[in-house]
Amino acid sequence: MTSSTRRPGMQWIEGGTFSMGAARFYPEERPVREAEVRSFWIDETPVTNAEFGRFIEATGYVTLAERVAPAGSAVFTRPAGPVRPMDPALWWEFREGACWRRPLGGNSTLDGQGDHPVVHVAQEDARHYADWAGTRLPTEIEWEYAARGGLDGADYAWGSQLAPEGAMLANYWQGEFPHENRMLDGWERTSPVRTFPANGYGLFDMIGNVWEWTGDLWSLPGETRRPEPGCCAAPPAGGEVQIKVIKGGSHLCAKNYCQRYRPAARHPQPVDSPTSHIGFRCVATP
Repeated sequence: MTSSTRRPGMQWIEGGTFSMGAARFYPEERPVREAEVRSFWIDETPVTNAEFGRFIEATGYVTLAERVAPAGSAVFTRPAGPVRPMDPALWWEFREGACWRRPLGGNSTLDGQGDHPVVHVAQEDARHYADWAGTRLPTEIEWEYAARGGLDGADYAWGSQLAPEGAMLANYWQGEFPHENRMLDGWERTSPVRTFPANGYGLFDMIGNVWEWTGDLWSLPGETRRPEPGCCAAPPAGGEVQIKVIKGGSHLCAKNYCQRYRPAARHPQPVDSPTSHIGFRCVATP
């Protein structure tokens, strides 16, 4: 497979070197270092509910949230007022029945959300989809290189300012997280893919909307302890499980609390902990 072998719904990214990481935000992004990546194809958007539904229909696959007792997943629940920081349990609620087809649990449906990113997918669910599609999950380096859209060293996927001239260029939280969402971007939760402008490589929603799984294990130089879930991820289901890197931030990333709506941002996530703000996209290589 070469760049001339067109893959519908994917963009061809020419390999190269770039400055990976960031120096002025969070410690896990440092140091800035030169990284090299080979050419690859990548989905233009996160995998949508409609696309994931076709996979389920074709294979009969049952996601982790639907088959592991108690069946359900973590759903963001906005507190009525300010709460103490750095305690994700105050805004995450495990809801029985919550899964990709019932994103809010209970009797919720996907009506009108076929073009929204699929959520409540554990890492293994994403891998099974990728295997079915003849693709794979991206490495962290591939993901970040693609998200930058050719703007090497820029803070954001579109340049140096978060909201140039007040323009909302991604689905992230506006207001005081986690209790006040002003929704200047128009969305309380996920938004349809392609709602916001593509980056320089023609890729949509690389920033915000949903966090995206990568295939890489979480690590830090000299790390000796299991990472905590922190502000952006739901508490793990328990036990010693693999921790993988998620990228891109989500609609819950806020200026006052979690400025991870950037290509360099990264976060640890237990592979068995699906949530209402984590999705994925796939890549393919020659």
